[in-house]
Amino acid sequence: MSDRSDVPGLKGWRVLATTGAVSAYLLVVLGGIVRITGSGMGCGDDWPLCNGKLIPPMDLPTFIEYGHRLVAAGVSFLVVALAVWAWKRRDAVEWAPMRRVSAWTLVLLVVQVMLGAITVWLELPPSTVVLHLGTAMAFLAMLVIACCQGFAYPRMARVSRDKAWRVGLASAAAGLAVVLAGALVANLGAAPACQGFPLCNGAWFPAGESHWRIHLHWGHRMLAYGLVLWTFALPVLARRWRKGDRVARSSAWAVVIAGLAQVAVAAAMILTLLADSWRALHVAVGAALFAALVWHTWVLLHPVTGEPDGW
Repeated sequence: MSDRSDVPGLKGWRVLATTGAVSAYLLVVLGGIVRITGSGMGCGDDWPLCNGKLIPPMDLPTFIEYGHRLVAAGVSFLVVALAVWAWKRRDAVEWAPMRRVSAWTLVLLVVQVMLGAITVWLELPPSTVVLHLGTAMAFLAMLVIACCQGFAYPRMARVSRDKAWRVGLASAAAGLAVVLAGALVANLGAAPACQGFPLCNGAWFPAGESHWRIHLHWGHRMLAYGLVLWTFALPVLARRWRKGDRVARSSAWAVVIAGLAQVAVAAAMILTLLADSWRALHVAVGAALFAALVWHTWVLLHPVTGEPDGW
């Protein structure tokens, strides 16, 4: 296993995994657009049909929700294809990691489809909407990992669950917590509760306010501020713990850049009184930040000196 470039089927895996990861990312963004535009019931409470039809008459909410479902169907096809691609090579030792990640991705796909159906049938309760998003982020993470596996040999030959990896994993978990807290803010009507930026209604600690939506929104912001400040430590730690690993430093800086972009987008969103375009961009950059954290964590799990094949 000294050169992964000669592994049969690897190029096909790279194409499927990359297309799947990009499509899953777009699906998360489209899901945000469905919520922002109020199109979640654009197909009524029908699933898998849309307003009782396979191809329904289209108004704007129906078009947005139907488009979201079509993209989801495309992503499902890619994930099944990825699993079949790995399973066809079940006797090859070097394909064991890809078989595992494709199996987990397939399991998450089934869970996500079921949650999507339940969310529609129950007419979008916040609890299932947030759970649906959480599963979508886990689904995206698995496809990012699949991409890493396709492009990053010889990292696959070594696993190091050391302090560096544990810090990366904790950072990714914090990123997921920020995303889910933001989903709670959006789905429980707490987005307008804190006016102004970076303060909340003119205060750093609006403790005197009694409304729970203010505290929910401010809690989300404080988590986000803490995460973005913490990201500045990641390049320093990567240089210290992964000497000679340029990809670890690059992935750390990708996290920093995505974090700063998300702060800028959040500020614009608040200062424009929650304009829909900025809200959609907030979802997109938040998902990109989480994907970057997953990438960085995977790189830390598979340390290497020199430049891996494919990067």
